[in-house]
Amino acid sequence: MTANLTPNLAWVLLMAAGLLEIVWAVSMKASHGFTKPVFTVVTLVAAALSFWLLGMALRQLPVGTAYAVWTGIGAVGAAVLGIAFFGESLSVARVGCIALIVCGILGLKLLGGESAA
Repeated sequence: MTANLTPNLAWVLLMAAGLLEIVWAVSMKASHGFTKPVFTVVTLVAAALSFWLLGMALRQLPVGTAYAVWTGIGAVGAAVLGIAFFGESLSVARVGCIALIVCGILGLKLLGGESAA
């Protein structure tokens, strides 16, 4: 890819990086401390791709915005999947906190600057 990403493409790459962050976080849990080879490989590959896509998105997007959105996507996705697949607790307070993260991600997307310059 070239250094001249459009803002829309940068956001698509950032969203993909965030989704891959969810994959590596959940597969890391499933690896049971890297003792299950398949989940260990999934973790490492997804993490590498996630970091690479984040780096590509940073060519266009401000670092603070991109990093916050990337980690927010990962945090929300990992929390939801932790509840769904690993029996982690579900409470009104936890859902409220997840909702606040989503609001922050949307706010950064809608109100944040588009240029890294």
